[in-house]
Amino acid sequence: MLARARGELRRVHPREAATVQEAGGLLVDIRYAALRDRDGTIPGALIVERNELEWRLDPTGDHRAPEATHHALPVVVICNEGYASSLAAVSLRQLGLHHATDLVGGFQAWRAAGLPIARTA
Repeated sequence: MLARARGELRRVHPREAATVQEAGGLLVDIRYAALRDRDGTIPGALIVERNELEWRLDPTGDHRAPEATHHALPVVVICNEGYASSLAAVSLRQLGLHHATDLVGGFQAWRAAGLPIARTA
């Protein structure tokens, strides 16, 4: 299932994800709270735990996040190590977010690349 999902995506590496964000795309952190508390977060990333992802990112949904503005929005899904995010990105594509993808290596790859991290209190 994971291999099939990844075959549908053009996955991005950390610096590419940062470029997507700088260009107005959305980074979506689906890690659970304990991991965010332990490791920090990516500044500007939208926090949406995995169990809420589809109804928060569907641009046509009544309970969408304000950032989920349209189906053409570039979205990079980020989990801890880059596994759950692949499946989640495919799910978003099924909702019509055709530019959804995920971050190779997840948050841990972002951190290893030396990109900005915000620490939680």
